[in-house]
Amino acid sequence: MPTKHKLSKSFKLSKFKICVSGAAAGPCLKSAQKLAFEVGREVVKQGAILTTGATTGIPYEAARGAKAEGGIIIGFSPAGSPREHVKKYRLPLTYVDVIVYTGFGYAGRNLLLTRGSDAVITICGRMGTLNEFTIAFEDQKIIGVLRESGGTADEIPHILETTKKTIKAHVIYDHDPARLVKKVLEEIRKRQGNHSLYYV
Repeated sequence: MPTKHKLSKSFKLSKFKICVSGAAAGPCLKSAQKLAFEVGREVVKQGAILTTGATTGIPYEAARGAKAEGGIIIGFSPAGSPREHVKKYRLPLTYVDVIVYTGFGYAGRNLLLTRGSDAVITICGRMGTLNEFTIAFEDQKIIGVLRESGGTADEIPHILETTKKTIKAHVIYDHDPARLVKKVLEEIRKRQGNHSLYYV
C-alpha cells in the first residue's frame, strides 16, 4: 500500500499564489507602474508566488518586481501556444518562469488566473481588471485593492456600495504595497492554515 511522506520544509511548492491584476495599458498606467513593481517585490519578499495574466502594463511591472527579488512568476496566457501568444496577442515572454497557455481568450484566461490563485490584488485597471475582480468576488476570494492607484481600483468601493452584494469575498484596502501584501497573506493563512503538502 502506498505511503505518504511529508515534504521537506525547503520544498517551495507550499507557497501561496497571489495574482496581480491591473491595466495592460491606459491612463492610470504611468502613475501606477512603480506601485505595481513594489507589490511584485513584496509578494516575493513575504514568501509567495506571483501569478499574472502574462501581459503588459501593471502585471508586467509586478513580474519585474518579483523577479528583482528572485521570485517565481506563473503567467496565464489567453493564447493556445507561444506563437499565438506573441503573434496574435502581442504579449511578452519575459519576466515569467512558467506560462500556462489556456487557449480560452481573455475571458477564459481571467477565470483560470483568478481561480488558480489564492488571492487577487487589484492595481489601476480597466474593463479586463474589473472582469477579474468580479470573478474573484463571486468566487469569494481574498482581494486586495491598492488605493489611489487609479482606474478600476479606485472605483471598486463605489461599485460595491452601489450593488450592495452580500457575499463572503474578503476585500482589503491599503495604499501601501507592503502593508497590503501583508494583510492579504494574513487573511490567506487564516482561511487555509499552514497545511503541509504530501505526496504518494
